[in-house]
Amino acid sequence: MPRKTIDDILEKKQKAQRIVMLTASDYASARLVDEAEVDIILVGDSLANVVLGYDKTSEVTMEEMLHHAKAVNRAVSRALLVGDMPYEAYQSDARRAVENARRYRDEAGASAVKLEWFRDCVEVSQSIIQAGVPVMGHVGLTPQTAREFKVQGKDAQSAQEIFDHALALEKAGVFSLVLECVPDLLAKKISENLSVPTIGIGSGVHCDGQVLVTHDLLGWADGFKPKFVKQYADIRGVSLTALNAFCRDVKDGNFPDDAHSYHMKTDEIRKVKGQA
Repeated sequence: MPRKTIDDILEKKQKAQRIVMLTASDYASARLVDEAEVDIILVGDSLANVVLGYDKTSEVTMEEMLHHAKAVNRAVSRALLVGDMPYEAYQSDARRAVENARRYRDEAGASAVKLEWFRDCVEVSQSIIQAGVPVMGHVGLTPQTAREFKVQGKDAQSAQEIFDHALALEKAGVFSLVLECVPDLLAKKISENLSVPTIGIGSGVHCDGQVLVTHDLLGWADGFKPKFVKQYADIRGVSLTALNAFCRDVKDGNFPDDAHSYHMKTDEIRKVKGQA
């Protein structure tokens, strides 16, 4: 089955079909997510926290993101692959934004890149799109630059700013837009006024699609979890139980047992010269 295209994603909005997006950061997780038949796989900068152990997503580098994106690309056969542009790739030096977007496409096989809203977002998005790389926008809470992780757009003035950002990015040519941590009614208004799909994270049911960080969904990571995260499994708990059992078996001499060992004939080992 060929990978989904930008046109496939746009068509889902036209047909009122919900879009599913999840993150992946390595070959194994990407195979699972792709097999689950999601529409879009995002190599998200959240890997800075859940995979690399950084305190902030803004700390991850373009080289690190490309390293993970290449691994994800080797696993994906059906989903649209989107690379998250790290802070240094377009905000700290906007002049290199086009070059870095092209690297996602040419080196890592991504079909598009995602940019969080910042002062020059419209101009940078236009430049990347004109260079032939589709762009997914991102408004509302922008983790790369946020001082506080809280809901955005709760009053009319801030809601209008987010609404205007969304319209400006659509006009710039983005093919979709992530809405993070905005009230459900604002997300509904934006979704109804855009011709391109909206993908929500903590923004209610009225978006055209939904995304979560896969580590959060599966319960891989411990620590703080936002209100909008629904944990569907406890992979960390199951894994820790298995790891503790292994440690006990090794310490007690119960692993490896005969069933997990290779054997040879005793007369053959006698022919091997040694002290014992």
